[in-house]
Amino acid sequence: MNLFPQEYKDIDIAIGNQQKKLSAYYKGNMAFVSANEMAKVFGINHFYNPSNQKIELKFVNHILKITAKNPFVVLTSQNGKESETYQLPLTTLSIKGEIFIPLHYSSPLLEKCFGKRINFSASTGYIAKTEKPSDNVPIVKPEIKTETPPTPAFLPIEVKISIDEKANGTLITIRPDKKVSKVEHQIRNDTLRILFTNAGLDQNKIQKTSPKGLVRGVDVSTVSLGTVLNIALKKDYATYDLITDSGKDILVSIHNKKFERKDAKTDARKGRWIFDVVVIDPGHGGKDYGAIGVGNAIEKDINLAISLKLGEMIKENLKDVKVVYTRKDDTFVELYKRGKIANENSGKLFISIHCNSAPKKNSTPNGFEVYLLRPGRTDEAIAIAEFENSVIQLEDNPNRYEKLTDENFILVSMAHSSYMKYSEKFAGLLDNHVRQNLKINSRGVKQAGFYVLVGASMPSVLVEAGFLSNKNDADYLKSTRGQHDIAEAIFNAVKSFKVYYDTVIESDK
Repeated sequence: MNLFPQEYKDIDIAIGNQQKKLSAYYKGNMAFVSANEMAKVFGINHFYNPSNQKIELKFVNHILKITAKNPFVVLTSQNGKESETYQLPLTTLSIKGEIFIPLHYSSPLLEKCFGKRINFSASTGYIAKTEKPSDNVPIVKPEIKTETPPTPAFLPIEVKISIDEKANGTLITIRPDKKVSKVEHQIRNDTLRILFTNAGLDQNKIQKTSPKGLVRGVDVSTVSLGTVLNIALKKDYATYDLITDSGKDILVSIHNKKFERKDAKTDARKGRWIFDVVVIDPGHGGKDYGAIGVGNAIEKDINLAISLKLGEMIKENLKDVKVVYTRKDDTFVELYKRGKIANENSGKLFISIHCNSAPKKNSTPNGFEVYLLRPGRTDEAIAIAEFENSVIQLEDNPNRYEKLTDENFILVSMAHSSYMKYSEKFAGLLDNHVRQNLKINSRGVKQAGFYVLVGASMPSVLVEAGFLSNKNDADYLKSTRGQHDIAEAIFNAVKSFKVYYDTVIESDK
């Protein structure tokens, strides 16, 4: 059995009593299906814009809007009065001009749209959907089946596992005695399953600490491809991150589901949770020019211009919200001081504004991006973070950041996990406003390890407003009109976020 296939296979999908066959693309162990093909096969009215790579699926009571290479989907009512933004745990794919959605994570939304149960299985016997199916739909139970024990061809390894409970989640450190060439991972049935390819783990040689935090237990099962380390989780986990590039160690952070606000119910500290301070961080400044783009577009100047316009809009339209700038002129501010300024002013939202650039001027890459603080998962995201983080070389004491190793970085990103729900919500709102109102293209919401976001203990995002290496983007970003439009899109997201934030805080009191 190929546990983690990466290929196309037929998949049977049953919606109510209607059963059809679709072709699915497997990435890791997750089935992705074409939204375009699903619409045609199941007779869903739809509109597809190939140039923007967007599709609208029009159901009886809902419209589902999906964009390629973007984890955020928008569900609106047919009358347009209600609209909700959801973030899928996996980003949608673009394959041969069609939009592919992760079936397991999309099925709850699709069930809401269809008003019917959805069940699906693949020819391999793997099913992403785990709920009890309808009586008339034959579905094989999803299990990672225990097969023969590891053969001598497998690399025998011993593993030490430490489990540490943190304020905002649980950190699991897995230390094999040998470097493992490849691991695959997924969560199914509240169990994180990590496949060690071509490796044999002996249950009796696994040294682990007692379960704690969000971990209920750890055991091992074997499959044809290697050994699976099963980490059973408690129900109140939200998301997880896994890093495998820290020497031999594998670092897993399991994040709490809830935003911790233990003091929010006490009148004495209730004001702490009022949305009353927005911190605007114009990237770079002074001796740090940032990117230099087409037509001598200077990033530090554009960042400041957009930031000042944004601040004025907030002051004029949100009278009860204070604006704090990390810089208001062409001065150099060290990265750690930017977060310090935000914390000292009790910020409720931190927005760091930047512009992007490709290595070559007059190049094709273009568009607006929003970044969250999580370890980067693509070469592009990592490269952007490295460029933005390189400013520390201009600081008086660049060694202050040397402890931000992979392990420490996952710890500080866990410290942000209590705010991640809010960061993701603001990022989704901002992405929607950009898509709806700006001439500039949106590249979606991404994640990367920006040092400037590490220090801000509040919901935080980093904006890359466009590519200065692209002539059209650069002209737009240099123009007063473009700077105003970008500031206005960010302001509208702030305004929407304030309503959301105040509503959630009030409902939790």
